[in-house]
Amino acid sequence: MLRFGQPDTLRGVALQIDPNTFEHNFYRVLTGVVVPRPIAFVSTISTDGVVNLAPYSFFNAVASDPPTIVFSSSRRAGSKAKDTLTNVEETGEFVVNVVVDDIAEAMNKTAAEFPVEVNEFEIAGLSEAPSVKVKAPRVAESPVNMECRLKQVVDLGADPEHGHGLVIGEVIYMHIRDDLIDGHRINHQLLKPTGRLAGSMYCRTADSFEMVRPVYEG
Repeated sequence: MLRFGQPDTLRGVALQIDPNTFEHNFYRVLTGVVVPRPIAFVSTISTDGVVNLAPYSFFNAVASDPPTIVFSSSRRAGSKAKDTLTNVEETGEFVVNVVVDDIAEAMNKTAAEFPVEVNEFEIAGLSEAPSVKVKAPRVAESPVNMECRLKQVVDLGADPEHGHGLVIGEVIYMHIRDDLIDGHRINHQLLKPTGRLAGSMYCRTADSFEMVRPVYEG
């Protein structure tokens, strides 16, 4: 349901939306306002040794000790189970490769729902690089790779079979191109991470500015 709220002196009349009764696709509203989102380019390997590579923009870092990241995947795409989520749950491992402008188009090629036997590295023209602590390969062309061990998958949605799985993983090893880091600082002008917007829209994040966090001295 969408209805008009009370007039706001700063913004005019505000629209009010109840996600549970919204007649249209609330996903489009949600992903249009939570922007830009980082992209987890997740590489996994099945118990049968089949490699998979897929992008996820419901993704973020949520803790530093232990270093923890999360991404969310639907459980199914039509009648097909999502390969990434299946592989993560069965092996307990995955790699998150950071998407940057140089590989954005290659990343997009992997977003289709390919048959389980297809290796998306080959579809995208990307190279597999061996990981150190997990079996899944890294994307060699990505400047940052995070090898992760699964901590937990949280089911989201009333129907676990057709809902989402929130993957919580601990970063157990990281690979980063040496020119990108100075001490503990990352040079984002060199990293050039790609941001996800809504629909088919993406953004470049090289235009940055600094604001120093205030300190209360009372």
